[in-house]
Amino acid sequence: MPISFRRPGLVCTDHFLDVPLDHAAPDGPSVRIYAREVVAPGREDADLPWLLFLQGGPGYKAVRPGAGTAAWLGRALRDYRVLLLDQRGTGRSTPANRQTLPADPREAAAYLRRFRADSIVRDAELLRRHLAGDRPWSVLGQSFGGFCAVTYLSSASEGLSEVFITGGLPSLTATPDEWYRASYRRIAAANERYFACYPGDQDVARRVAVHLERTDERLPTGERLTPRRFQGVGIDLGHSARFHDLHYLLEEAFLPDGRLSDTFLHGVGDAVSFAGQPLYALVHEACLCDGMSSGWSADRVLGELPEFAPQADPFRFLGETIHPWMFDEDPALAPLRECAEVLAASEWPALYDAARLAANTVPVAAAVYHDDMYVDRDMSLATAAAIPGLRTWVTSEYAHNGLSADARVLDRLIALVRGDA
Repeated sequence: MPISFRRPGLVCTDHFLDVPLDHAAPDGPSVRIYAREVVAPGREDADLPWLLFLQGGPGYKAVRPGAGTAAWLGRALRDYRVLLLDQRGTGRSTPANRQTLPADPREAAAYLRRFRADSIVRDAELLRRHLAGDRPWSVLGQSFGGFCAVTYLSSASEGLSEVFITGGLPSLTATPDEWYRASYRRIAAANERYFACYPGDQDVARRVAVHLERTDERLPTGERLTPRRFQGVGIDLGHSARFHDLHYLLEEAFLPDGRLSDTFLHGVGDAVSFAGQPLYALVHEACLCDGMSSGWSADRVLGELPEFAPQADPFRFLGETIHPWMFDEDPALAPLRECAEVLAASEWPALYDAARLAANTVPVAAAVYHDDMYVDRDMSLATAAAIPGLRTWVTSEYAHNGLSADARVLDRLIALVRGDA
């Protein structure tokens, strides 16, 4: 029996469903997926259309109501019954981490091959039939959730009535290396914007990197903080709500005696640890592999770019890139090092069916952020051009987190789908 609870402005109901680990082998092992239904008070029994929200990531649980979601969720509840899915391996769905995965690296890798967008879409289809019967539903995909939405259009469009995508149109043709070469250009541009805003931070960041090269500084979790791991705090430079937080972190980097402060080390530890989302590190590159392997693409491409070396002057932060050394330096990832190597060498099945996308009839609207650090604008627009019925809104007003920052983002996409904009 589903359990419900109320909080101001929301009625939430828990849903669990057991689904096949491998949808091609429905009689095999299963995993449990969790989704939270959210509806406006007084509309619990109304015949509302469903809106499935697909979270960014990969490897992140769905947003929790009231935790920075009010902008888009409040707008959605005017028209929809919203379903917040914890994608397989995350949140209250059967977790995938160092504590739960098989000890044998190859067994763990074989298990994790079922944790990309193709499996998430099949989970969603089983959920749809469970909750909505034969009725198609609407989907809202943020970032990686948009990648999942395009996979949905490519493989199970009969389950969709309309699709909204924010900062999440994937390339249909780019190899991982091509994706990361473009990514590093965007990361470099984000560094330029940041240091133009806070020019004094260039010297502070460089001093931190030099200090870490010479001094053994420990994070709260016990491991040494290296210069290259410190570069990873740049992951949030593409997020408007966190862009300025990096400055406040650097403000308190040093104690008067030249050591790094506990405040700073704690903040860096929170920013660079994958303890809360190990699946992100494990399958991030796999989500870019459309019929190929990645072979640690981000790290290989980084080797072509000496300007991103930790010792380079001027200093540059990294962004959304995963590297093999992270599985040596992060205690949450270290037990999964061999598994990650197997996954990096694996050839992955195709995610997109170009012919089916070219025949699309589902209404789609996508927000493409002009200066998005995480998803390439030009690649997104090329994908949009390949999908009939997909209307784009290119905007420089928002960063990658526009959906959570302003209800007008979802409002604009709804208007685009309905032909009102």
